[in-house]
Formats: sequence, C-alpha cells, structure tokens
Amino acid sequence: MYYREAGRLVKSFAADRRMLPLMEDRFVTTLFVVVVMYGLVTWLASDYIFSAILIPMMVLGVATLGLNIATGYTGQLSLGTAGFMCFGAFAAFNLIFRLDWMYIPLAFFLAGLIAGLMGIIFGLPALRIKGFYLIVSTLAAQFFAEWVFNAYPWFLNYTSSGVVNLPPFHYKVFPFQELTPLNDAFWHSSRGRYLITLTITIALIVACKNMVRSSTGRNWMAVRDMDIAANVIGISVAKTKLMAFFVSTFYCGVAGAMYSYCYIGNLDFMIFNLRRSFLVMFMVIVGGLGSILGSFLGAIFVYGWPILVTRLGDAIFGGGTLDTAFVENNSKIVVGTIIIVLLIREPGGFAALWNTSKQKLRVWPFSK
Repeated sequence: MYYREAGRLVKSFAADRRMLPLMEDRFVTTLFVVVVMYGLVTWLASDYIFSAILIPMMVLGVATLGLNIATGYTGQLSLGTAGFMCFGAFAAFNLIFRLDWMYIPLAFFLAGLIAGLMGIIFGLPALRIKGFYLIVSTLAAQFFAEWVFNAYPWFLNYTSSGVVNLPPFHYKVFPFQELTPLNDAFWHSSRGRYLITLTITIALIVACKNMVRSSTGRNWMAVRDMDIAANVIGISVAKTKLMAFFVSTFYCGVAGAMYSYCYIGNLDFMIFNLRRSFLVMFMVIVGGLGSILGSFLGAIFVYGWPILVTRLGDAIFGGGTLDTAFVENNSKIVVGTIIIVLLIREPGGFAALWNTSKQKLRVWPFSK
C-alpha cells in the first residue's frame, strides 16, 4: 500500500481523534470531494448523468444510511423506510408551499425533524419488542403514511390526480432568492440540483461519522451487541433506541425531500411504497451493516446495476435490444444472488470486502 500507520507520531488527543488520522487519507478524500465531485463532475457530466445517475444514487445512499443507523448500528430492525421518506417529502412540500419565506435547505432540515418525530412515535414499540415483531411495528408507518396522505387531500393541496408537480417558484435555495438571478441560473438546471444534493449528502455523512465516533454512537453499538449488558453499565437503553430511531428517520425524511425535489420533480405518495422500503433494506444488506461506506456502496450497486446492464447491452447488441422487463428481472436475479452469497461468505457486505482488501494491501508483500 502507498502508506502505513506505523511510525506516525501523534502529539495530542485531538490529533489522535481526527476523523481521518492519516495525512494521506485526508489528502485523497479532499482531492476526491473538491476536485472530482465538485470540480470535474460538475464541469464535465451531462444532464443525464446528473439527473438519472448521480442524484438518485446520493439520495438513496442517504436513505440507506438512515436505515443503517437504526439497523446496522443499533440493531433495531425496520421496514418503514419509504414511509418516513414520504413524511419528509410531504413535509417539505407543505412547508415551502405554505410559507413564502421558506427555502430549500431549511425546508429539508425541518422535513427531517418532522420525519424524526414520526420515527420516535413508531419507534416506541422498540422499548418492549424486538426482532420480527419490531419489523411489523415499523411496517405500520409505511401503511399509515399511504393512508393519511390519500385520505386527506389537504396535504396535496387538493390535487384531484393525487400527484403534485413541483413548480419553479418552489425552488428557493437561499432566502430572498427572488432578488437574485440564482433562481433561473442555479436551481432550474440539473447541475444546480446536483450541487445541492452533493452538499447535503456530504454534510449528513460527516454528521453521521461524528455521531458514530461519539458517546452516542458507542451507546448505539452497545445496545446492538447486548442491550441487557448496556443497561447494566448505565446506558439508558430506551433513550438510546429512541435517539437511534429519531436520527435514522431524520435521514430518511431528508432523503425523501431530496427525492421529490432534486430527482423526480413531483410529489406522489405511491412512489414511496413498500417495494422501496425493501429496496433500501437490500442496499443495507449488500453494502454492509454498520458501515457508512457500505450504505453508499449498496445504493450504487443496487441502483446502478440495471443501468450498467442496459448500457452494456446497447454497446454489444445495439440500442434498444434489451427491453425494460429483461433488465428489471436480471437485476432482481443478480441482486438476490449476491445477497445470498454475501450472507454466506461475507456477511459484512461490500464494505467488509473493501476493508479486507485494504488490510491485505497494507501488509503487502507479507500478506498471504
């Protein structure tokens, strides 16, 4: 490997507790984020890559990270991810539509808080039950979201079709944006939506990384490993579980708001169905439980595999050769097979495979 941990002098506790203690890691990460993601991709990528690949991958990665906080770090099984995304999307729409001074980043944050409060409510059964019974309990959030937004058309501004197109006047990135040309030059382009999604995603990743490294994250993992022992050593199990549900659903709510505003451009509770909850759960399993990197690796693979198959088919056999049904069925077969193989050979998912490969490279040429 191009660097080693051995021989590095640490002169303070702050330096020892850095998020990226190695200088090479900090350099590569900064280079990737600033130069590649903010620089080259923003400059060179097409509207298709922005709208159909990068934005949905980041949004689904945030949703997967939210589920991973509850399931991977705290051990609380949940199957209501799409329902909490739905709460976030509808909350953002109503905040922006009904408050003239509201703007996108603040609306996304408040939508996450509203989804987090709903997560606390539906996470209360976790204080008494666990395992399969908790899955059924969180599944109630999915059906409750579908029922409430279908039964009360006020949330959709009494739209008869049940689908709300998000008009341009919703897209206020900053306060008093109507006084600047940013409204037309920034948000209305796929590049502008990509930059907003990227910035929010990076902020949420950094926040999650810091929470996992703090006492909050250690409490989550203690409850996950053995809640009885955690209670014995003085950790409030009830508070820890509810905190995990709040943070988890906060991330899902922000992901739902970004999914509607930054990706598809409309609001429809039917897109946040049970199938999407299963899809996010598959992303967690494939990427790796209890891993921030694994959350995004799983989202990239599960979402990107059908696109890759379509592109390869068009390149080999000509455009339009592989129909949508074939690609969808193929992706289901491949993802299902990989889930089975990973559960047998490497339960830690792609993140564990990456960490194992990195460790072997670090001790090369002495690795077996």
